Amino acid sequence: MPEAAQGDRKVYDQLDLALLRELQRNARQTNRELAKATHVVPSTSLQRVRALLDRGVVTGFHAAVDLRTIGRGVQALVFVKIRPPSRRVIDQFRVWIMELPEVLGVFVTSGDHDFVIHIAVGDTGDLYGFVLDRLTQRPEIADVYTSVVFEHARATVVQPASDRGPGNGKARPASPAGNGHARPGEPRWSSRR
Repeated sequence: MPEAAQGDRKVYDQLDLALLRELQRNARQTNRELAKATHVVPSTSLQRVRALLDRGVVTGFHAAVDLRTIGRGVQALVFVKIRPPSRRVIDQFRVWIMELPEVLGVFVTSGDHDFVIHIAVGDTGDLYGFVLDRLTQRPEIADVYTSVVFEHARATVVQPASDRGPGNGKARPASPAGNGHARPGEPRWSSRR
């Protein structure tokens, strides 16, 4: 098996990494297209993708939605402090907040706030109502701070931590040239360095 435990990190070979990149780039491509893009036969591609699913590395395939086209073009980050700060109160609030349709994601954090909530609403009036009519009505809310998001960009391809150099946070080069590109005629997942 190409995987070896390293703490709670997994070590993947270059084919696993190539498959992960391709699936994140376009999860709708056929297995035949995926195999061609990663320079393996379709049966190998299928087997390795199934292994990534079985190991819980790939947890699903999702559609990206343009929030503006569905009437939710205003995004905000809402920072919330909970009182009393107990596991029970935090768990109950997390369950409640995740059920609200405006909520895109929730982070339980350390520092000045216990939660950072990413929401998308139709306009600033909806944002105002979300904060004042929903959040501040909860007895466990001690403080709320809201920041409107002007632009949101996110990585569409996430590399495993094992793709990083040890301890320095810098990505290791993917090619001998060190420019992240394979040489002409060289597979993108080549292990040559």
